[in-house]
Amino acid sequence: MHFDPSLHKRPDLRRPARDHAARKRRRTPGEKLAEALRELAQGRARILSHKESSWASIAFSGARHRLELLFEGHEAVEAGECFIAFLPEHEFAIPGQLVADAAVMEVDHRLEPPQLRVTCELLLLEEG
Repeated sequence: MHFDPSLHKRPDLRRPARDHAARKRRRTPGEKLAEALRELAQGRARILSHKESSWASIAFSGARHRLELLFEGHEAVEAGECFIAFLPEHEFAIPGQLVADAAVMEVDHRLEPPQLRVTCELLLLEEG
């Protein structure tokens, strides 16, 4: 008698597949912050770098974020100038996080081609 393995399937013993929403990876506070900064930049900035370091005091814990954003083109540079003006007082809505400090640390403005490079630093504290 000949045995054909293609006719006999092994039972699938793996866990049942979850729906797409359950498999979706949760975004980190840093990713949520980057998204909020892109919105504040009116969608006209590209994030060149994002560094995160843990931060803690006796009463609070969180992370310090340092980001470098690039605005290219006349309209983007105008959006960047607004970004610089509004960042320090902007009310962020990041669930579970409080933006305790937001500051522009460095600005490099070039005329040709029109370009604005902004380095900012934000301190996020865990709520609760």
